[in-house]
Amino acid sequence: NQLLTLLGGRSVHPVSVQIGGLSQVPTKSVLHALKDELLWARDAAVGTLRWASGFEFRDPEQTYTFLALRGPSEYPMNEGEVVTNQGHHMAASEFERHFHEEQVPYSNALHCTLNGKSYLTGPLARLALNHDQLSVLAKDVLQDTGFTLPFNRASMGIVARSVEVLYAFDEALRLIEQYEPPGAPFVPLTLRAGIGMAATEAPRGVLYHRYEVNADGTVRIAKIVPPTSQNQRRMEDDLRNLLPGILHLNDQETAMQCEQLIRSYDPCISCATHFLKFTREEVS
Repeated sequence: NQLLTLLGGRSVHPVSVQIGGLSQVPTKSVLHALKDELLWARDAAVGTLRWASGFEFRDPEQTYTFLALRGPSEYPMNEGEVVTNQGHHMAASEFERHFHEEQVPYSNALHCTLNGKSYLTGPLARLALNHDQLSVLAKDVLQDTGFTLPFNRASMGIVARSVEVLYAFDEALRLIEQYEPPGAPFVPLTLRAGIGMAATEAPRGVLYHRYEVNADGTVRIAKIVPPTSQNQRRMEDDLRNLLPGILHLNDQETAMQCEQLIRSYDPCISCATHFLKFTREEVS
């Protein structure tokens, strides 16, 4: 939160980010003052990863199509090609040629599919496709858990997230050590009409944006494909695979295991609290 507040002006919904850069940038001394706290947090993240790796993962293994960004030299966040473990490599400008959102009759949630099929984006996918770009520490602690990649259970997303948290603290320390303030906090902007698109990595997975802008800077068309809609079909596929093995349980236990699987996809707060109504219909 302190780091985000320094860079973004506040910890929730940052306000310092602007087109071309930031409205202000921190000094070296302000960032270096955070090092001791980040070192403590990195040690805590090591313990968290080891703790999470001891959980019981009961959902069935799946054959996932993983989707994430892949850059030339760093663990993905803000740039890179869109890739899958099925051999897809594409720029953000090609996204809409391969991915399609559709409305399903039983839900208000859009489903995004890759050539008509479900896929998974998020921590499991990032780790499966980019584990070689983790820091040495993150690689070593992950290896100590005894797990092998890729993780093919949705519930193991908590382990993947723990790896990424450890990497984030390690990367923050590396960046602070190498930081030199830029000559200017942002690049001056000249307004003009145009169309642009990009893909970045949000915590829940790949986030695609496309904007058409008028000459005065107003947005004429905006299209956003969030990771939630991209994972929706895959989450439902996972539930269909889970249910046959747990229907012998009572309704409360069955609903709980379904909720645990859904929460593995990191739904928003309101969805995590009020999202599941379980109804059982038995045919004699």
